[in-house]
Amino acid sequence: MEGGGGSPPETLTEASQLECVLPPSLEANSLKKSNWGFLFTGIVGGTLVAVYAVATPFITPALRRICLPFVPATTKQIENVVKMLRCRRGSLVDIGSGDGRIVIAAAKEGFPAVGYELNPWLVWYSRYCAWREGVQDSAKFYISDLWKVTFSQYSNVVIFGVPQMMPQLEKKLELELEDDARVIACRFPFPHWTPDQVTGEGIDTVWAYDMSTLRGREKRP
Repeated sequence: MEGGGGSPPETLTEASQLECVLPPSLEANSLKKSNWGFLFTGIVGGTLVAVYAVATPFITPALRRICLPFVPATTKQIENVVKMLRCRRGSLVDIGSGDGRIVIAAAKEGFPAVGYELNPWLVWYSRYCAWREGVQDSAKFYISDLWKVTFSQYSNVVIFGVPQMMPQLEKKLELELEDDARVIACRFPFPHWTPDQVTGEGIDTVWAYDMSTLRGREKRP
């Protein structure tokens, strides 16, 4: 018996397959879009990771109870520190050495100088600057929390502090330093100590304290 107008089964199957297959041009465009999406996601993710890695050492100190922020020393401040080091001998330490300017300047004056800094990026940059200035043998930098370092081996101590930390640091240094040590404070003085010398003005002011004077003893020759 002759049937109606339906198509043979074979014809229907072929038609269904044709409907499910995308044209080559559309398939290629879809693949390109997918690849660009993965690439864009990777770039954004990598950028965020890099920003986080760089920014975290600068932001984290601000979250600490006592924060010692990085503020580069001015040229005049460095000159005033060097002035306070005249006729001095022995090793020098910069507490919170930042980008290493004080340590490098002291090394150029002949001091074996060390800087302690919590921010690893600044420590690596300081080491590079010391190498560039040719004082890498006498200017050393370490990644460390200043409250975990003992300063008894240093004859000269430099600190660019903030008011919140000075009382605690004052007690720490008085316990650790020898009588012939000199402490040089920049920007802010110590609250209870009387300086032996003061030079500069405004933000460039530098205060020098001799431990022998603070303890009421005669200075060692």
